[in-house]
Amino acid sequence: MGIINATPDSFSDGGSLYRGQRLDLDAAMERARSMCVAGATILDVGGESTRPGADPVSEGEELERVVPLVERIAAELDVVISIDTSSAAVMRETAAVGAGLINDVRALERPGALEAAAATGLPVCLMHMQGQPGTMQQRPDYTSVVEEVAAYLEARMAACEAAGIGREQLVLDPGFGFGKTLSHNLQLLQALPRIEALGAPLLVGLSRKSLIGKILERDVHERLAASLALAVLAVERGAWIVRTHDVRETADAIAMCTALAGVADAEETT
Repeated sequence: MGIINATPDSFSDGGSLYRGQRLDLDAAMERARSMCVAGATILDVGGESTRPGADPVSEGEELERVVPLVERIAAELDVVISIDTSSAAVMRETAAVGAGLINDVRALERPGALEAAAATGLPVCLMHMQGQPGTMQQRPDYTSVVEEVAAYLEARMAACEAAGIGREQLVLDPGFGFGKTLSHNLQLLQALPRIEALGAPLLVGLSRKSLIGKILERDVHERLAASLALAVLAVERGAWIVRTHDVRETADAIAMCTALAGVADAEETT
């Protein structure tokens, strides 16, 4: 899953697709094409930054940022478009122009989001976050981060099923970096099989995250090697989808991981 931030304030590449105050659609499409060529089968388009300390964005502004881009990607590229949003209106409008997946860091908890997602008929990724982006990293606290994340996601799956979104339409994301300390993140990565046991495919987003900076003291643009290591570790522990800024390198790393798993599977059947 390649990341396309249609925002001026992303933690990793904030503003790189902007010319002044406006999103450059041609530049965004160039990035989308290059990610598809590099191996992305999903593109995650977001119009609201959810980095720690991020300010909220109005629904109208988010729609203005993402709807034209989703519509153009759908018209020009053969790729699944994921819309990274918590807004009911954005879910509806982007579904109408070609989005194929809803990726919600708030797990459909905003007013109207659950109903809107169900009405689109699209699959949904539910993510765990303690708190809100503006304050989530101030004092994250858990008795057992793994069990609390698992319990939350299980409850949100039940809410989705009650609203008419089938379990087979759900993807789960433990929310690395969203209201978690370094220790919490590492515990979750080690225990990914516990989240996978909930019965839905896992999405992980570890690319360039601050946990790498805390361990290695690397700037955000010096975290590729560690991001690749984390991607492989996550796939080995059950991740199905890896959300990344660096598609070609991540696709190569995962291909090697998958090749090794294929050899092991072949040996077991002979």
